[in-house]
Amino acid sequence: MPVKALYDYDFPSADRAELFGDDQLVYVHWEGNPMFCSAACFRVPKALGFGEFVETVVGPWAGSDPDFNPAAVHGWRVNGRPLGETGDTSLTELGIGHKALLQFTA
Repeated sequence: MPVKALYDYDFPSADRAELFGDDQLVYVHWEGNPMFCSAACFRVPKALGFGEFVETVVGPWAGSDPDFNPAAVHGWRVNGRPLGETGDTSLTELGIGHKALLQFTA
């Protein structure tokens, strides 16, 4: 339901990109997993390689589910579009920007 303000609401967002310097916020969603019903948000360096991001951020978070198998992770998408070959490419080079949504299945 939309909210109608009784006055002009003109305040800058508290999580806008320029406040994070060399970091950015990235949302990660494990699709189809009832334990993680919504995306989790992580503050990470823009220059972080995708492989390191998966190993150091996604792995520990998803590992809280006892059924998590890192080898079964597939179908990465960023903002709804398939993510191609990643290698050690940085998040920024892959088009993963501030407040982007990464989705995967496992």
